[in-house]
Amino acid sequence: MRLTGPGYVNRQMQQLPFIERHALYSDEQRALAADVLHRAQAQGLRFVRLAWADSFGCSRAKLVTIEAFASALRSGHNILVATYTLDASGARVFSSFTRGGGLGIEEMTGSPNLIVVPDPATFRVLPWDDFSSGSGRQAGYAGGVGWVLCDTYFTNGKPFPFCPRQLLKRQLARIAERGWRMNVGLEVEWYLLKVATGVVEAENIGGPGVRPKPIATMAVEPGFAIHGESGLDLMQPVLLELASAYEKLELPLRSIENEWGPGQVECTFAPQDALAAADTMLLFRTATRQLCRRLGHLATFMTRPAIRGYYPSGWHLHQSLVSEDCGRNVLMPEDGAQPLSALGLAYLGGLIAHAQAGTAFSTPTVNGYRRFRAYSLAPDRASWAVDHRGVMVRVLGGPGDPATRLENRIGEPMANPYLFIAQQIVAGLAGVDGGLDPGPQDVESYTAERAMLPKALAEALDLLQASELYRRDLGAPFVDYFVQLKRTEVGRFEQFLAERNIEAGEEPTEWEHNEYFDFF
Repeated sequence: MRLTGPGYVNRQMQQLPFIERHALYSDEQRALAADVLHRAQAQGLRFVRLAWADSFGCSRAKLVTIEAFASALRSGHNILVATYTLDASGARVFSSFTRGGGLGIEEMTGSPNLIVVPDPATFRVLPWDDFSSGSGRQAGYAGGVGWVLCDTYFTNGKPFPFCPRQLLKRQLARIAERGWRMNVGLEVEWYLLKVATGVVEAENIGGPGVRPKPIATMAVEPGFAIHGESGLDLMQPVLLELASAYEKLELPLRSIENEWGPGQVECTFAPQDALAAADTMLLFRTATRQLCRRLGHLATFMTRPAIRGYYPSGWHLHQSLVSEDCGRNVLMPEDGAQPLSALGLAYLGGLIAHAQAGTAFSTPTVNGYRRFRAYSLAPDRASWAVDHRGVMVRVLGGPGDPATRLENRIGEPMANPYLFIAQQIVAGLAGVDGGLDPGPQDVESYTAERAMLPKALAEALDLLQASELYRRDLGAPFVDYFVQLKRTEVGRFEQFLAERNIEAGEEPTEWEHNEYFDFF
């Protein structure tokens, strides 16, 4: 009997581990996988968190033993698809138990399992989970807890079409095809508060479709003294713990600043490759929230908490393109006639032209649209200028400056980093390919004749749904999925207003505070 032919080869392939069978690791990743497993075993780690980004940009995770981690580095690990098909409150959005799962994708039928595959380049050891000290040592535990980011696949090896990290990778491949790489710097505002009580009451417990009331908190400093050293010093003990953790997690922190509102903090990070920057944002948010709670505090990335005097927070995304051949910043102008190169101006033109339909990715919550006010430190229209804090895109740098970049000020801290950056690439490359002119600088930023940014998430979702560009470059199935997911969120907000016979006014509502304050 000859053991040859397609059937034999297929059977042999089926016997290979999942990652090898579907060629999901490069040679470099295979070597890294062996290295991180050796490190985990040598350091005596007891568990590893397999983490993945959901559609909201929140970190989800499974805690697995070292033995299961070793298996995941060969065959991935099963997870529930529900982390992608329920909304932020746990409400069911899609018809999961019908053919195609309500999304017209055969693999989505029946709320199936997915496979998460660790990216060994993202492996870390959580610095606050060292079981070798304190109560852990007394209980006889050895080692600590590792953390690794994963990409999501169907069980047949196909990339999961709603995995935000996979979506960003596809857009970065388009950048690479042109001989460039994208660098991204993060500038993120958030709030630090002190927990008033550690008791979880009945009102702090939610249910499917209902976010609970957040636990009670107190301000840590009076606020409204921007960069005030005394306010900074009041927060210093917690901030030092955070800075130490960021360093151990290899997050490239540059600065921590006391911003405007009471306990409002801004963290800036050095530029990184775009995928690494998105990973940094995910880990930064989840690490900050976890460590603050361990220290008796609460960190919230909610844009505008429904607390008196709390000013909106933003996320400014700095971006540049660099030639892979020579390392030159291709946005940098050759001379002083223009603030950007011709390519840079066209890329900027794309950001301006496609800002309205892309706002659902940069500002994906009901609460986030409370930032877009005239004469604030946030934009209200798709505008640009050189070193101007009232526009949407602030151009920084100039001739001979390798740090020349575009600072897009449209984002909110709750944005999904993978989708926000992917949206920038889609819009920017459309500008490059179309040779789009961004028009003159908008020195009078709040009276410029520019397209106004959407006033609400519902409006932004309508614009995204109708966008041929985003449907083409991100895929119509993903756009339809994302719009439906977020419209459920809008629907719950509108139901809240209707039940109370009120309108969405200038101030954040109780619903927004419950929905976002202790989720992001």
